[in-house]
Amino acid sequence: MKIRWIGHAAFYVETRDGLRIRTDPYDKSVGLPISNLPADVVTVSHEHFDHNATDLVQGNPQVLRGEGRWTVRGAEFRGVATFHDESKGAKRGKNTVFVITADGITLVHLGDLGHVLTDSQVKDIGPVAVLCIPVGGTYTIDAAAATALIASMRPSAAIPMHYQVPGLRVNVASVDAFLKGKPNVRRLDELSIDQQTLPTPAQIVVLAPRP
Repeated sequence: MKIRWIGHAAFYVETRDGLRIRTDPYDKSVGLPISNLPADVVTVSHEHFDHNATDLVQGNPQVLRGEGRWTVRGAEFRGVATFHDESKGAKRGKNTVFVITADGITLVHLGDLGHVLTDSQVKDIGPVAVLCIPVGGTYTIDAAAATALIASMRPSAAIPMHYQVPGLRVNVASVDAFLKGKPNVRRLDELSIDQQTLPTPAQIVVLAPRP
């Protein structure tokens, strides 16, 4: 499985069999370059402009939204209901966590998660190999909450997302507070991973934005 961070909460994932997956595509108003990477499947965590610009994704993809289960070319997708804030959606509505299983790897994309998951939610999501986690605060969990959630979910690799990068017009913090004091931090252009290369001990993988 190859994982590229496009920017914000948008990732491009390609499985061993060539299935192309994109998460939370943003529109031009975000301020970041628009990716021309095509997709077979697009997941949308919630209906905000910086996460649901599916019309800008090339390739006539199948779009997945909300709770449910889907199987596409051998890859399994599961949507788990959460909230965009700490008030059960009263401020910013619902959020869907997507659990994606392919190539023997379970990748979890938390979307704009706005609260620390309960023990029952962590159990429902299940074991995680790769965790895409927001860390910028303001609209999502912040660095401290993300750190606590990683300790609870225990992924092999945690990829921070939804933080400030040059050009982004969304008011979120940089990744610096999240990374401060953490061991085993790697910086990569792209993460290539399989069951045999899952990192031990667990790593924080900071990906360069590559639209």
